Amino acid sequence: MPYTVTPTAIPDVLILQPKVFGDARGFFYESFNARDFAQATGLDVSFVQDNHSKSAKGVLRGLHYQIQHPQGKLIRVVQGEVFDVVVDLRKNLSTFGRWNGVHLSAENHRQLWVPPGFAHGFVVLSESAEFLYKTTDYWHPEHERSLLWNDPAVGIDWPTDGQPLLAAKDAAGKPLAQAEVFE
Repeated sequence: MPYTVTPTAIPDVLILQPKVFGDARGFFYESFNARDFAQATGLDVSFVQDNHSKSAKGVLRGLHYQIQHPQGKLIRVVQGEVFDVVVDLRKNLSTFGRWNGVHLSAENHRQLWVPPGFAHGFVVLSESAEFLYKTTDYWHPEHERSLLWNDPAVGIDWPTDGQPLLAAKDAAGKPLAQAEVFE
C-alpha cells in the first residue's frame, strides 16, 4: 500500500503518510494516485483544482471555508513546516466546533485529507513554507468565509510566538457563534 492512513481525533480528517523511497541520490514518492487514494481511504473523490502558496514565518492563513460549494482538500508541504488546523463546522455532528492540528513538513511528507464542511488554516513555523493542496470544488470567492483564528470558543492552541501575520479578511473572521455553518 503506498499510503499509511491514520484517523485524527476527528475521524473524517485523515493523515496520509506516503511510502517514500530514498537513497544517497534523494527520494521519490507518488504524491497522489487516485486508485491508491481510494483504496487506502475508502473515499471516491475527484479533484478539480491544485493550489500552491508560499508564506513567510509567522504567517497565518485561515481559517477559510466556502459556505456554498464546500471543498474537500488534500494538503501537503513541499518546503518548510506548518502547523495545519481544521475546525469542524458540520452543525449536526458530535464533532461540531472541535479542532485538530497536524504538523506538515517537507521532511515528514505527511498529507492531510480535510473533507468538505471544515474551516481550514495554517501557520508557518519555518523561515518560509510552500503549501500545496488539491480541492474537490473550485474557488468561489463570493462564498468564501473566515472563521476567527483565535476564537476562545474553539480554543486552538497555535504554536506561535506573539501575534501572527494575518490578511485583513482573516483578522476580521467571525467567531463560531456568529459564523455560517453547515447543516
